[in-house]
Amino acid sequence: MTRVKLPHTAAPAADASVFFKLVRVVNLTARPFQESVGRQYQLTLNEWRVLAVLAVLAQHADVTAMAVADLTGLDKMSVSRALRGLARRGRLQTQTLESDLRKRQLQVTPAGRALFMEVWPLAQQREAALFADLPAAELAQLGAVLDKLVVSVRSQR
Repeated sequence: MTRVKLPHTAAPAADASVFFKLVRVVNLTARPFQESVGRQYQLTLNEWRVLAVLAVLAQHADVTAMAVADLTGLDKMSVSRALRGLARRGRLQTQTLESDLRKRQLQVTPAGRALFMEVWPLAQQREAALFADLPAAELAQLGAVLDKLVVSVRSQR
């Protein structure tokens, strides 16, 4: 068997990668969730992400697990686990859609709504602290770049 010899190139430093920096920011901001909010409210980070999407959107439309996966960027299995956890604790209920019996509409229960209303201010405080040192123009620019990235990633599927 003949081996192909690849040219030796030095691997770039991880800190030089914009993608790595983006992942690192997400991980560093998510890390304290379990210690501060998760334990207190018996809530995983993905359950919170799903609950937040549902609490805002479910009042406006029929929201399905596929829509939640698309809006959060979570994979279907993570969304499914989060939905089961929320339902198990009485924070979510489902109802079969009349238009498509294979799909289930997701609805936040009063207990889920109360939890969202209690945790949401904590999430807003965390976001404010994260962006406190960014001037408004840079924050707007970051938002625009992230919007472009979302469109780009969706178009590559």
